[in-house]
Amino acid sequence: MERKKIVTYKEARVYLDNVSKYGSVLGLDTIRNLLHELGDPQDTLSFIHIAGTNGKGSVLAYLSSIFSAAGYRTGHYISPTVMGYLERIQIDGRWISEDVFAELVEEVQRAVARMEAEGKQSPTVFEIETAIAFLYFKRMHCDLVVLETGLGGALDATNIVSNVKAAVFTSISRDHMGVLGNTLEEIAANKAGIIKPDCMVISSAQEPEVHEVIKKCAEEKGCSLIFTEPEKIQIEKETYRGQTFSYKGTEALSIRLAGRHQLLNAITAWEAARAFGIPEDVIRQGLYKAEWIGRFTTICEEPLFLVDGAHNADAAKRLRESLETYFPGKRLICIMGVFRDKEYEEIAKIMLPLAKQVYTVNLPDTERTLPAGGLKQTLDELKAKEGLFVQVQAAGAVETAVELAAADAGKEDIILAFGSLSYLGEVIRCAENILGERGGSENDRSGEN
Repeated sequence: MERKKIVTYKEARVYLDNVSKYGSVLGLDTIRNLLHELGDPQDTLSFIHIAGTNGKGSVLAYLSSIFSAAGYRTGHYISPTVMGYLERIQIDGRWISEDVFAELVEEVQRAVARMEAEGKQSPTVFEIETAIAFLYFKRMHCDLVVLETGLGGALDATNIVSNVKAAVFTSISRDHMGVLGNTLEEIAANKAGIIKPDCMVISSAQEPEVHEVIKKCAEEKGCSLIFTEPEKIQIEKETYRGQTFSYKGTEALSIRLAGRHQLLNAITAWEAARAFGIPEDVIRQGLYKAEWIGRFTTICEEPLFLVDGAHNADAAKRLRESLETYFPGKRLICIMGVFRDKEYEEIAKIMLPLAKQVYTVNLPDTERTLPAGGLKQTLDELKAKEGLFVQVQAAGAVETAVELAAADAGKEDIILAFGSLSYLGEVIRCAENILGERGGSENDRSGEN
């Protein structure tokens, strides 16, 4: 069968959607073969590689903003996205354009066809997307690429890179048990697989067993090592709109991301930027300019409407802490959607006691979503067991849930959508249409660099 040439963005997305049906496989052999077919574009680039359980995207946002402010042509590659598919590949905050994306998908598709003709394993969709990102960053002559792992570290497709200037670790907790490892130490060892010989290693403060794993790996590979010191944070001001703090004698550092955990992410980026020798005033500017939609983001003010991608127990604990810090005693109306392969029961145990009303929804990924009815059943069983006074309704469609929550909310109430990043973009678009107001950041960032 003759291969169909990809010309348009729509055709590119159709091709990738078809590839995605074959699932994902951990390992580096296939991505290595694919990139070799494409001339190994990653070998011309320099990287900051980020791994961890929670906070990877936020630290990536801070570092991308800091290095752009420092004059570096800075690429960044993330997954999953919130506002749009092309959000995953950016340079200095601007998304790759549809036309350029289609061109690169066609180039990669030709390489995949050559691999298949030689009897080699076909790449997964994540491997193809990773290759597209590297081709784009090479084409655009990026000085530095801030790269986030997809799953784990050692065998993640992003770990094919070798010219790593710094390996950065956000908080590591139990995540993808059985895939990355069966203990916290095994999971940490998997993620520590991104450490390359002689690179700088910067880590958030970790549990003792994780600390030791990272320390040992860094020592074995001859790397310098810095751990953050959260006890040296002094909060000067905090609201749900942002925070000002000092760290290690540097005063009045401001970020526009709310939540105490964001201070931990910010100091991780601060330590990494300092290790690169970035001037203090540039670090300050970059931290303040950093944006990261879907992390305790305000999208409307009346009623106050927040979205947060908390999709595991650790993230749910941090979300609850933020709600109790900024909105004690407020009536909380929740919209909740989860993947069935996530620890949604643990998330529910943490979040349900704060809520007065919950609307459950189906996620866009119909293969992985826990149906709204199934999630409602889980929440009903939990509220009966715990004696909670909360109403739960299966809304199904995201738009329906937003309409119901908006109709239910008084001026002093809080609406919160959480449980997965994958549907928050749809929540934001529905809220804009239904409530006619939007806070936060500009959405339309696409355009060729």
